Amino acid sequence: MRSLATCYSEHAIKVSDSYCSGLSNQPYLSPEQSPSIPNAVTCIYKKLLSQKSLWIALTWCNKLLSQGLSINISDSVSIPSKFNANFHHLPKTKGSKTFQSCNSKIKVFWDLSSAYYDTGPEPISGFYVVVLVDSELALLLGDMEEAAASLEDGLFTKTPTLKSFMVSRSEHFSGNAIYSTKTKFSESGKAHDILIKCIGDDEGSKNPVLSVCIDNKMIFQAKRLRWNFRGNQTIFLDGLLVDMMWDLHDWFFKESSGNAVFMFRTRSGLDSRLWLEENNSSQKGQDRAEFSLLICACKNPG
Repeated sequence: MRSLATCYSEHAIKVSDSYCSGLSNQPYLSPEQSPSIPNAVTCIYKKLLSQKSLWIALTWCNKLLSQGLSINISDSVSIPSKFNANFHHLPKTKGSKTFQSCNSKIKVFWDLSSAYYDTGPEPISGFYVVVLVDSELALLLGDMEEAAASLEDGLFTKTPTLKSFMVSRSEHFSGNAIYSTKTKFSESGKAHDILIKCIGDDEGSKNPVLSVCIDNKMIFQAKRLRWNFRGNQTIFLDGLLVDMMWDLHDWFFKESSGNAVFMFRTRSGLDSRLWLEENNSSQKGQDRAEFSLLICACKNPG
């Protein structure tokens, strides 16, 4: 009898197999096509403490004259109102902020004064963001570790902290219907280039085609989107089953320009049910963290 993993992987598109290389002869991105630029990026990190778990959300956004940063702290992401209630804006390019959240003292240090940005609101170098929870290092981002280490005496000499990892990344776009990003689906995996195009086919812009490319290879296409405005596809990537879902209903059927949603989500297990899992992996005794990439696009392709 074949294993369950074999059965699932046979029905999933494998990024490394001949199917991908066969379609990769199509243009990945022609010179006249320019991807939209994200105007907001939110990354959610799960921090495992000795007595509880916390979720730390950092939101990077484009402002009129500069980039903006805010932080949310919550002990649950399953209740949106509770999660959004812990919003704290970090207004300056450098500073510190202390506040109470989830019965813990939170202290945030950041320095974006020399940050380098590429095309979006999230810096790629020359910055640091440090989050302490009850004097325990909970999160360290950026490439200025030496500067961050000098913030407080003993900041990095305390008892080794338990692991923190990214569980979700959301990007918001407005502009044309081409979206490009880079992400990792697991802590041990490599970063993958992802390109989503929803542009007209040979018959014109009224008949857009959804194309999904990973690492310069066409993975799959979906045509007749006015009928197939919702759908999903399973991808086998880095030894993981990754479900890709799209919802373009509001693009086609709302009078005003609506949002399209594209989501990539790793399966918590081979026998898990698509899109019906609750956020209770700890109760099931699952150690591996799920990861989701959400792309919200404000653009009507028709």
